[in-house]
Amino acid sequence: MERSPGADLALLLLRGFRSMVDDVSAGLADRGHPGVRPADEFALRAIEEGADSASELGRRLSITKQAAAQRIAILEQLGYVEREAHPADARRKRLRVTARGSEMMRIGGELLDEVRERWSADIGRRQLAALEAHLARLTDRAAVPVDDVTG
Repeated sequence: MERSPGADLALLLLRGFRSMVDDVSAGLADRGHPGVRPADEFALRAIEEGADSASELGRRLSITKQAAAQRIAILEQLGYVEREAHPADARRKRLRVTARGSEMMRIGGELLDEVRERWSADIGRRQLAALEAHLARLTDRAAVPVDDVTG
């Protein structure tokens, strides 16, 4: 069977992503946050930016309301979000990122920066900056549903 350069590129991109995610996941586990998936941080960031219901979270993450509700339940079990009374309507609840969730996002960001710095030291700052610029240009219109990001 003939090799596909397109498939090879896709696998390289996926392996790069997996490499970063695996390093960060291991670091988070070492720092008291085991079992965190990339989708968890995406969801927390969306909640922090105002997605205060499963419907709104689903819209922001391009996933179904049911998938968003499942993600919220997992985040609640992990202690990263909680529901509180909505200030405009006491019958409704809204989502709020907890201190533990904020801590996880901070640590995750630091760990991602560490991985980026290792890559920069390995291939050079200019080469990494060029890679980032090319990827940004090539993917500027691509929306990736969070449930497509495995991990």
